Amino acid sequence: MAHEDATRTDPLALESQVCFAAVLAARSVVALYRPILEPLGLTHPQYLVMLALWERDGRSISDLGGALALEPATITPLLKRLQSAGLLERARSAEDERVVRVTLTDAGRALRREAEQVPARVAERTGMTPSELGRIRDDLHEFLARIDAAPDPAGA
Repeated sequence: MAHEDATRTDPLALESQVCFAAVLAARSVVALYRPILEPLGLTHPQYLVMLALWERDGRSISDLGGALALEPATITPLLKRLQSAGLLERARSAEDERVVRVTLTDAGRALRREAEQVPARVAERTGMTPSELGRIRDDLHEFLARIDAAPDPAGA
């Protein structure tokens, strides 16, 4: 009880920090997905790449980076592993050789059918309804939008 009181009154209590809760949540989400994605042969970052490609196949690496908020240097190793697994192909664009396009293979497209059960498994493992999970997702998107809209404290 004294710990709860300190958390409520101390603005610097660890448990009071949004940043700490966000870090714990991120770690827990990745751990939650790990056993669900393992039978698909995917890690969580690879799953995110596949989601982006299932949403829109034939993306450029820079477009994938924008969709996933990742730098090309981070995406490239993920793409190499997914290509080695036979799930996608990378090729230079015929229109612009500087652009590398990423396309799903038949195996990559087929994996989507297996992955369709992932959201239901997440709901099942958390004991939450899809609606409850949707509210959390929406709140997180709103939080991120507010962070993006916040003025830069450095005035830049």
